[in-house]
Amino acid sequence: MLLWVGLGNPGDKYAGNRHNIGFMVIDAIGDSHGFSDEKAKFKGLIREGHVNVDGRPVKVLLLKPMTFMNDSGRAVQQAMQFYKIPLDQVTVFHDELDLAPGKIRMKTGGGIAGHNGLRSIRQNVGENFHRARLGIGHPGHRDKVHSYVLSDFAKSEQDWLADFVDGLARAADNLAAGDHDKYQTRVDLLAPPPGAKPRRN
Repeated sequence: MLLWVGLGNPGDKYAGNRHNIGFMVIDAIGDSHGFSDEKAKFKGLIREGHVNVDGRPVKVLLLKPMTFMNDSGRAVQQAMQFYKIPLDQVTVFHDELDLAPGKIRMKTGGGIAGHNGLRSIRQNVGENFHRARLGIGHPGHRDKVHSYVLSDFAKSEQDWLADFVDGLARAADNLAAGDHDKYQTRVDLLAPPPGAKPRRN
């Protein structure tokens, strides 16, 4: 079984925040691939289902920690322990300030660039999990970061955001197959970042 985790903060107040893009993607994957309804478990909300890879169903557990961002690792740890999921089968979707809006880059292990959700997961389960780094852009100065990530995506960003989240869900079979390079490339094709020259699928 694979464990895919989306990072965010619980509650309507935070639902549209840039910091919650991980939650948005997990919801889109579950809806796009016919996963079960959400239920509360492991200090979070989970959905179970399969992603078809070349006609073969790959079992995936989707998790949105409900502990607030800074304590996300406890939910991840509980899910991993219950299902005996090894760290190399875990992928975390999270907002990334150091990438342009609408860009995705996959990464395994390494630094966390001050991301409190990643820090909590690293403290609880180790650092060598996979990460889907989802670009939200940078506000320009570090003093503005806190308010930026906890503010909603602007109206002008809704089109690229919807396309990006949809592309991340539609290409999930590549992620389920473990082909991270192909996943990145296909998402870029399905949803070119704003300002990028449109490409043919």
